[in-house]
Amino acid sequence: MSAYRTPVRAVLIGNRDDTDPGLVGHALRGHGYSFTEVVREEPDGWPGPDGFDLVLSLGSSWSAYWPRVARETAAERAFLAAAHGAGVPVLGICFGGQQLAAALGGTVERSQMHEVGWHLVSPVPETARSGTQTLAGEWFQWHYDRFSVPTGATALAESPVSPQAFVSGRSLGLQFHPEVTVSVVENWIAGGGAAELRELGIDPQVLLADTAARTTTVRARTQDLVDWFVSSVAHS
Repeated sequence: MSAYRTPVRAVLIGNRDDTDPGLVGHALRGHGYSFTEVVREEPDGWPGPDGFDLVLSLGSSWSAYWPRVARETAAERAFLAAAHGAGVPVLGICFGGQQLAAALGGTVERSQMHEVGWHLVSPVPETARSGTQTLAGEWFQWHYDRFSVPTGATALAESPVSPQAFVSGRSLGLQFHPEVTVSVVENWIAGGGAAELRELGIDPQVLLADTAARTTTVRARTQDLVDWFVSSVAHS
């Protein structure tokens, strides 16, 4: 486990009905982080990034380019850019990773293919950075959009559909969901995801059973990923 045992402050960004950081939150708490939650729907009430030691931006049912949430998504990108510019590490997951990419000059667009369920992620062969093997393997995905890796950032992992991970300074953007637990996926399904899954030909109960069967393995892999992020990225 981490040597960083002094309590440190993390701000957690999520939608009002989706602020569970799951396995990532559990692993970060083991590193001494405590969370202050803010919701995307109310950016005017957010504190500034000063005084925080980490920003964790979670996934969302939104797309970063939707006009109807343009004010909220722009506010989050500005917050992430300010945190990153001040040297506060950012960990962006799925939508959060897309927002981080856009905040650092990348783009977010509709993907030609979706990834929903458990899909293989592969390290980028040209990347020599140590520890990136923690990204390899099957991870949970639920996305229809893709980000481009910002100029100056390093691509770490990919799938046949989209980039899956990049690092820029002390910040890490992920397209996949290392945080998922059965309860997290149940919340997404209850929040409108069941009909969405059925339209894709995916049985929600089969997906939940598959997730439950992977729990022990994924918990260990997520712990390894967070350990690597904290020691080699956030504290680099």
